[in-house]
Amino acid sequence: MNIARQGGLKSSLNVFLGQEIDRLQRLITVTRKTLQELILAIDGTIIMSAELQDALNNLYDGRVPTKWVKLSWEATTIGLWFTELLGRRDQLFFWLTKERPRSFWLTGFYNPQGFLTAVKQEVTRAHSGWALDDVVEKTEVTKYENKDDVGKCEEGVYIHGLFLEGAAWDRKNARLVESQPKVLFVPLPVLHVTAINAAQPDNKTKYKCPVYRNKKRNDITYIFSVDLNCTTAADTKTANEAKAKWKLRGVALLCNYQ
Repeated sequence: MNIARQGGLKSSLNVFLGQEIDRLQRLITVTRKTLQELILAIDGTIIMSAELQDALNNLYDGRVPTKWVKLSWEATTIGLWFTELLGRRDQLFFWLTKERPRSFWLTGFYNPQGFLTAVKQEVTRAHSGWALDDVVEKTEVTKYENKDDVGKCEEGVYIHGLFLEGAAWDRKNARLVESQPKVLFVPLPVLHVTAINAAQPDNKTKYKCPVYRNKKRNDITYIFSVDLNCTTAADTKTANEAKAKWKLRGVALLCNYQ
């Protein structure tokens, strides 16, 4: 285990890692137990309870058993659910046994808000005189299209796997543009997330784009907001008009659009 070499439990992100591992391990344990009991029930060794019948019916129809959903996340099919399960496991295993990922798959966390708070805590501790209550998140879309292209992040973290809905991203000019016909979701380049002192001036020419866990946009699925360039003009009036346009369009970022 390389956690000790990554700062041990003094690191807020390492504490977060432990919490995520605990929750995923509980899910894997329940999933394994359900499947083992289903085999026994089908063989007639044990009684087919209502819970096992629910699991059997859902699996037969390609859906996720109700008990699993309560401990995990929503997915339209069991195939997509297992794919996400493996992705989450792989990210946490790499982090635990090798090194901190250069870019994090935000979708793969139970508690993405907790992850972002841990990032703010680490940045705050790196600056003498800063207090956690006085810092805010600062985001910037990078030029990296692939998570494997990023280098080591000097401060903050890189995040990948977000999708734009309601607009497209002009990679050359690094700003929001109109969507292409029949293209509903567009992958956003790797995002840099760090923290700054709240007393520092905010860039009011950017559109604060909400980030949600999935297509169900509500207070429960909301995670945080990302600052996105929405115009190449520098004047405030033009910027405000552009921001209003994208807000009316309902432009948002999704961790999962399926």
